[in-house]
Amino acid sequence: MNYWWRRIVLSLVAVLVLVLVYAGLYQLGMAAFEGETKTYAQSIQAVIESLTTAGFGGDAPWESTAMNLFVVAMNLTGVLLVFLALPLIVVPLFQQALEDRPPESTDLLNHVVICSYTPRSDVLAGELEAANVPYVFIDDDPQLVVELNSEGINAIYGELDQEETLQAANAEQASALVTDIDEETNAMVILTARELSSELRIVSVVEDDDVASYHRYAGADEIVRPRRVLGQSLATKATTTVSADLRDTIELSEELAVTELLVQEHSDLVGQTIPESGIRDRMGITVIGAWFNGEFVPVPGPDNVIDGNTILLVAGRRDNLTELKSRTVSTLRHNPDRVVVGGYGVVGRTAVETLASGGVSTCVVDIADEAGVDVVGDVTDESVLEDAAVDDSRSIILTLDDDATTIYATLVLRQVAPGVEIIARANETESIPKLYRAGAEYVLSLSTVTGRMLASILIEDEEILTPETQFELVRTTAPQIVGRSLGDVDLRARTGCTVVAVERNEDLLTDLGPEFVVREDDMLIVAGSDEAINQFVTLAC
Repeated sequence: MNYWWRRIVLSLVAVLVLVLVYAGLYQLGMAAFEGETKTYAQSIQAVIESLTTAGFGGDAPWESTAMNLFVVAMNLTGVLLVFLALPLIVVPLFQQALEDRPPESTDLLNHVVICSYTPRSDVLAGELEAANVPYVFIDDDPQLVVELNSEGINAIYGELDQEETLQAANAEQASALVTDIDEETNAMVILTARELSSELRIVSVVEDDDVASYHRYAGADEIVRPRRVLGQSLATKATTTVSADLRDTIELSEELAVTELLVQEHSDLVGQTIPESGIRDRMGITVIGAWFNGEFVPVPGPDNVIDGNTILLVAGRRDNLTELKSRTVSTLRHNPDRVVVGGYGVVGRTAVETLASGGVSTCVVDIADEAGVDVVGDVTDESVLEDAAVDDSRSIILTLDDDATTIYATLVLRQVAPGVEIIARANETESIPKLYRAGAEYVLSLSTVTGRMLASILIEDEEILTPETQFELVRTTAPQIVGRSLGDVDLRARTGCTVVAVERNEDLLTDLGPEFVVREDDMLIVAGSDEAINQFVTLAC
């Protein structure tokens, strides 16, 4: 029961008590001052007539002064109740009813229409807000729409696949429409939107590759497959840690590459700070930032000690990065190059395919007994993990569709196989730090991959080069800092980002000192965490 309903119930109870008390006093007064005997029911009737000023039946007039004063008091009480009830209860009740009604239309133009609101949408919304691109969510949950608007998020209520709803969202005047619901509903939304406008740019998020062609037939312009990208990325991360060879890098030129390196337990970097490691001074590598237990630190200092959970985000020459990669690998004897995959949905299947193509043997664990599953059971069960010989594996990739289960599995794995590397999928970004605290070495969320892939399609003058990594690398213009030097702007201190290169005409400039001045036609390549990149876009773009 909400606040206003509690007020109404309490007010009604108070009025009832007042009527009953007045009725008792009226009955006693009539007997004592008027010499008339009234039943309690007759007294209640007289009190109600007096409070509502509806008349007094046969009791009026009263002969005694006491009864006349008592009736006057009842009349005044009735008037006060009316004047108090309107401003304190009735009017606020109507106001609350209007506030609780979800909006069903928007005035936005040249915006992005998003059907519907999911946890994956948060990353996309953050990217759009940073780029100052207006957007509106459509959702068929009225309470959710009310909550979103109360948080300052544009959202309207309506049936997602109805033409009237898309018209109310001004889809015909939108720059794009994104649909991320389920395969069947997505197809219906695409058909309705395409019938409404032949010019509207439609982007569909699909889970099953077999459905992608149907969405194109329905009228989608772009198809996004984040689960396949996520599965490939997690598998690539597993194969990267298997070898000391440098893999999974973003090559910007022959002279410059960007990558993230997971520091393993017992490597010679563990226990050192970034300055002590000589990564910057002796190896000539730019440390863009590092994740310490899931928290991104853009400028690691003497208080940040490298451990077995540290992930370094670095840029430099490939040969230097290869040398650094060799230093991140454990000096102890390695487990066999075998990877256990927990969960055999779209992400898990893609991970297995990617590992197999790289010659890595796998063992698949899933609760469903189907083709491709080697061990049937719950990955949070110690006996199931023993059957999968997790302790005799190099790493385990958790690709479960439930974050809570993934956290429980991580906790169990840390007990039964403490030497095994845990690479985990998260659905929501809020679960990432929890998984790191539980003991995972590397975590990537479906929300991050989906949001970045969509943002790269929807935002002009900004290309996200790394939708499938923990860090974000973007190619973008920076009109707000044109004519200013990097030292003057001090982007790293203000946003946590690092400008790793600048594309100027046909050249890629990598030797960027604090005196470097940004020109109008420059394309900046900037690296950092999602939050840091969003701050950079807000400041410079």
